Amino acid sequence: MTTKKQLHTFHIPVMGLAYTIDSPIRVAQYGISSVVSIIDDDLIERMNAFYSEKFKIPYQEITEKIHDYRAERVTSYLNLMDTIVKDKFEKFKVELAESKQALENYIAMLPNKSEIKKGLQNLIDDGIAFKDTIKSYLEENLSAGEIDVNIMTKVDKDNFIKDEQLPVEFNDAHASLRGFANSNLSSSVVLSAGMNPRLYAYFENFPVFYPDANNKLQKKIILKVSDFRSAMIQGNFLAKKGLWVSEYRIESGLNCGGHAFATDGYLLGPILEEFKQKKEQLIQSAHELMVKALEIKGLQIPETPLELKITVQGGVGTAEEHDFLLDHYQVDSVGWGSPFLLVPEATSVDAETRSLLEKAKENDFYLSHISPLGIPFNAVKGTTNEYYKQKRIEEEKAGSSCPKKFLALSKEYGPKGMCPASKAYQDLKLEELDAIKNSLSNEAFDRRKNSITEKSCLCVGLANAAYLENNLKIKGQPQGVVICPGPNLAYFDKEVSLLDMVKHIYGNASVLGNRERPNVIINELKMYMDYLKNEINEYSEQITAPQAKKLKAFKSNLNEGIEYYQSLIASNNWFEKSKEKIENQLKQYKDELIDLCIPEQVAIAV
Repeated sequence: MTTKKQLHTFHIPVMGLAYTIDSPIRVAQYGISSVVSIIDDDLIERMNAFYSEKFKIPYQEITEKIHDYRAERVTSYLNLMDTIVKDKFEKFKVELAESKQALENYIAMLPNKSEIKKGLQNLIDDGIAFKDTIKSYLEENLSAGEIDVNIMTKVDKDNFIKDEQLPVEFNDAHASLRGFANSNLSSSVVLSAGMNPRLYAYFENFPVFYPDANNKLQKKIILKVSDFRSAMIQGNFLAKKGLWVSEYRIESGLNCGGHAFATDGYLLGPILEEFKQKKEQLIQSAHELMVKALEIKGLQIPETPLELKITVQGGVGTAEEHDFLLDHYQVDSVGWGSPFLLVPEATSVDAETRSLLEKAKENDFYLSHISPLGIPFNAVKGTTNEYYKQKRIEEEKAGSSCPKKFLALSKEYGPKGMCPASKAYQDLKLEELDAIKNSLSNEAFDRRKNSITEKSCLCVGLANAAYLENNLKIKGQPQGVVICPGPNLAYFDKEVSLLDMVKHIYGNASVLGNRERPNVIINELKMYMDYLKNEINEYSEQITAPQAKKLKAFKSNLNEGIEYYQSLIASNNWFEKSKEKIENQLKQYKDELIDLCIPEQVAIAV
């Protein structure tokens, strides 16, 4: 049996908790792959009930009284999605065979270089035995998009029954992984936010992640990484356990949605170049380690390395940029995330939030400190969550009731953990701050108070959009909606159809607004320059030797990245229409970088 080729050269990455929670149900029948977050079992259970009713599929509630309810909820919902997607895919193929209009619309949705697109167009042009021939061709060549899942590795809270801590396998991320492993899906788990050795070791418990007798993997591992070194370390760590990483998903450190993990000044182009040059090294290293591990375990050993894909995402906005990433860096797929928030057919977003995104301009998107994880978090001004949070602060009731506790990871006040966005945590912090109020200036006091109260309840805020869109009741304290698009969304200013967005990706239409949009290279470079300036300002009064060293390395890496792009643009035909402009912008940023002074080390009294 041969594996069918993927139909599209883009995928929809995970967005928040709710925004892609049902994207496979919406788009998989068209061959579009998307990623579902599986950490919020409460949201998952409610979506399970909603879609079971919508598609008239029997539903059995999984309550918190059930022993392994988190994992069982994940398994049940993934199985439901699998059933719905397969049914929709079969019906879609019938529709394509019977309706010339539907077929022509679908052909318009496929990549221009697609062999399947050409094959379908030839069948129409030839006008032969339409229905049966088309049906046979579709059966042979079409495949549904993947129902991939995402686990943010750090969201792995210990769980308790009263005061008794449960075994590690009942931690949040562990339970989510078990739910996926036990599901009917044959797809991938995307691991993001860095390495969690304990979670990685847990994969060994599930045979579905090891090669079968045909050297196939029933379930695959995708690692979201920021650089080659991280990919090599994590890939080899898993390989030593007999586990294969099937895909490295490279994401821009800053030009992305959600949490922003700024690299040490490494830009996306040079990172991709290293993967392109060293891909074989990545494959061989992992293969050799995996073979040894499988031999020790007495499991099936593949004679040749398994397939390894390199994909990329972060700030792409035009067909030209899409093709550049595919062709120049030879990646297998490009992730398009935030623009799909304006496509109701693809993502779950409430009307008020979608309207906010349509109107938002460059200055409305910013890197915030609202995440309880203490990691910079992309945000947009004017969300309903911002309104409710500010209202509680003004009423001196700062903080969330914290009903879900997924981010209750701080052990500062006890082993059960607390979330920095919770009222309980903020009350304790504000009390501590009040005790030293007289020793602080008013400005310093306000700054510290704001750093405590600005944290938002992401667990509720990132889930509410799905409830609002589907008219499902939201219980508890009003939190509104938190949304975390990448800054690239500033240049998309209207709601669009799925067909139009896909045509835009492949260069057959444009859905961009009238605002002038910088090239993806320049956009990311500007973000890194702004980030470095902010870091320098942060340390302008006092800085340690390690901090100064880190900033100098950041500046040096950024300079090398600019020189890499200057050479690339000068020696290639990419971005011909804007080539001169890009070259001028690169020179401008290089001059600006040279003038940036890193503060000298200042001795700090201990």
